[in-house]
Amino acid sequence: MQSNSPTMIAPGATIGILGGGQLEKMTALAASHLGYRTCILCPEGDNPAALVSNNIIISHYDNKDNLSNFSNSSEVMTLCFENIDDAVVEALAKQGRIYPGAEIIRIAQHRLREKAYFREHGVQTADFYPVHSLAELETGVRSLPQGCGLLKSCRFGYDGKGQYKIDLGTDLAEIWAQAGFEEAVLEAWVPFKTEVSAIVARSTNGEMRAFPVAENTHREGILHTSRVPAQVPHAVAEQAQAITLQLAEALDVVGLLTVEFFALEDGTLLANEMAPRPHNSGHWTMDGCVTSQFEQLVRAICGLPLGAVEVTVPVTMENLLGEDVLHYATQLADPAVRLYIYGKQGLRPGRKTGHINRLHLSPRAE
Repeated sequence: MQSNSPTMIAPGATIGILGGGQLEKMTALAASHLGYRTCILCPEGDNPAALVSNNIIISHYDNKDNLSNFSNSSEVMTLCFENIDDAVVEALAKQGRIYPGAEIIRIAQHRLREKAYFREHGVQTADFYPVHSLAELETGVRSLPQGCGLLKSCRFGYDGKGQYKIDLGTDLAEIWAQAGFEEAVLEAWVPFKTEVSAIVARSTNGEMRAFPVAENTHREGILHTSRVPAQVPHAVAEQAQAITLQLAEALDVVGLLTVEFFALEDGTLLANEMAPRPHNSGHWTMDGCVTSQFEQLVRAICGLPLGAVEVTVPVTMENLLGEDVLHYATQLADPAVRLYIYGKQGLRPGRKTGHINRLHLSPRAE
């Protein structure tokens, strides 16, 4: 099959996907629907993407020979997580095309770099303080309004992991010893009204599309639901999209960029964190949007025209954790529910094992 432009990778080619989790699985499925083959490279373990990929390389990410085999097998490469050594991404970039690039990974995987990048580009955040010692933690806490905040690891924190709430009377020495952080960030507690996220796609040719904003709720630091359309003022949604578009262009993203925001009572948006990949809060697009976030990622990295992003039906995505997926019969009995089971073997409490998209086919009764 011939490409229509020098930068376009035609269906029939192989897309390399670094990692083997649920995001990689859903990306591989979207690639297959468009006629692409996939090759995944992932460490030995529980890898849902292995269930649907054409070729699987089981390897640690620092194995140079296997990285070379992975690159040689792929016309273009991508990854759906940022907690990886950016040197691995740099090595792959020398052998082929990989999106996102190493510099974006370096920023997004490190909370202090990420927040500094937001501020450098005029994007507001909560007040924050770098912390490398108990003394710096004590100094930072004295600067917090009412002494309330969150102590977070700079790297490898997700789904509420690596985070400690700081309140008046918290034993800071005990928290610092318990955390065991070498490098952390102390963030001021934000009295937000709503949490929202915006996802933007940017293609190899610079074309950009912003998905409708999702309204999110969390439980114990883990995303619980994402609702679209978001119940926020139109101006707030537009601002979230505009900021994310601005950051995607500044970062020279190819693929997807997600930015999570705190929306304050007065409509002010504070950027919380970003992810240069498909995002849990974008799973609603699989059933409530003309184009899913996963198909959009494939289109973007292959230089295809980006898909339309209009909402086709109001939808609420809900994460399934641990043994929630065992209730599949009840979930499937609801005609408004679309069920996705990731195929993970371990059903530990708090582990994402699937999600449902609940379609609101008639006006909602609030």
